[in-house]
Amino acid sequence: MLLKLQQHISDNFPFLKGKKLLIAISGGVDSVVLTQLLFDLNFDISFAHCNFKLRGKESDLDALFVKEFAQKLSIPFFTTSFDTDKFARDNKQSKQIAARNLRYEWFQEICVQNNFDFVLTAHHADDNLETFLINFTRGSGLDGFTGIPEVHKNIARPLLIFSREEILNFAIENAIVWREDQSNASTKYIRNKIRHQILPVLKEINPSLLDTFAKTTKNLQESKQIIEDRIQEIKPKILYPFGMEEVKESFEIEIQEINKLSNPKAYLFELLKPYNFTEFNDIVNLLTAQSGKKVFSRTHQLLKNRASLLLTKVDKKESSSIYYIEEKETAITSPISLSLSNGFKELIKDKNTIYVSKAKLTFPLILRKWKNGDSFYPVGMVGRKKVSKYFKDEKFSLLEKEQTWLLCNNDQSLIWILGKRQDNRFDTSVKNENTLRIHLNIK
Repeated sequence: MLLKLQQHISDNFPFLKGKKLLIAISGGVDSVVLTQLLFDLNFDISFAHCNFKLRGKESDLDALFVKEFAQKLSIPFFTTSFDTDKFARDNKQSKQIAARNLRYEWFQEICVQNNFDFVLTAHHADDNLETFLINFTRGSGLDGFTGIPEVHKNIARPLLIFSREEILNFAIENAIVWREDQSNASTKYIRNKIRHQILPVLKEINPSLLDTFAKTTKNLQESKQIIEDRIQEIKPKILYPFGMEEVKESFEIEIQEINKLSNPKAYLFELLKPYNFTEFNDIVNLLTAQSGKKVFSRTHQLLKNRASLLLTKVDKKESSSIYYIEEKETAITSPISLSLSNGFKELIKDKNTIYVSKAKLTFPLILRKWKNGDSFYPVGMVGRKKVSKYFKDEKFSLLEKEQTWLLCNNDQSLIWILGKRQDNRFDTSVKNENTLRIHLNIK
């Protein structure tokens, strides 16, 4: 196994040589064998162990075992513990997902703080097949059927070519000691049920199941590459930056162009996958929905606007927040960048700059998004106008409306629709010590 791994790394992981490696070690046979193999091959390795506090004393004994193993090999050792139950409840996640998120985030912190080049995990061929079957039972796109990636960013998995049986036999033959997680025997978890009840039957049907599966995933990966090439080819024609200059990470999808494609749903799936959407039937329904309909992912929203779909990042906290600007402040950087000053040579007005008399202001000023019922007295017009009517007349898209900020006096009277139109009540052409210049900084 040692020589096989050495050749495998030489052929497929040459970038690991001479690098600083962090091994994710649980104390189980897989990660202990990975550690022993890389130690014997003279790689520069360290340990990282997470105590998830899910198995009481057993979890603490795992941490102690890994610490003693590190000391035996004179290898640097990092450890931490998590209140995984609380994290799972607070984030409405399963314990398994919570533990995964916690450990990978911590691994990246260690890498940044200690200049590690790669994190190595001990996933093997059986893990790969189990993951495939889990995704199969839950329903998945092509990504869920292409296997655990050997390399993803700075995560590397050099044991994927080995079976669980090979790893276990190597440990026994070389008198390697490890910790056995008793929960692995329980079939209340779907992975264990597949491992203990389904895989033995499949391997009985096909004794070369793991080899067959490896060939299948390779074929699927090659097919996936063809799809990715096609998406990169059409993406500039379908998904392109949209909106106001100050609106970042916003894109427009023309419905007419999507409908020209052979399978709009499949193309939308691939185009929107990076933005964490999952409800693709709802997205397809947007194509024929009325303007204003939305579909949300955990990070983005897709909004139907006339003949297109508008994709933008969602900041739920920002959309409902009110920000205050105190009288002594000369600048703010969040949620947008504004400069406030009265030290200027001349009045130069443009869409991003207004001048107001401080005598008309009551601090703190308020920065917020628009709401129904807002009205103002636009500069250059006679009388009052509803903000919603102004948006309509100026042909604001739904996305532009959502992204527009209002600067208000402390009594909520509107001073400025930022970057668009000032309120006539606060406008001044007089330059004196009481004239305040407010400038919207656009990157």
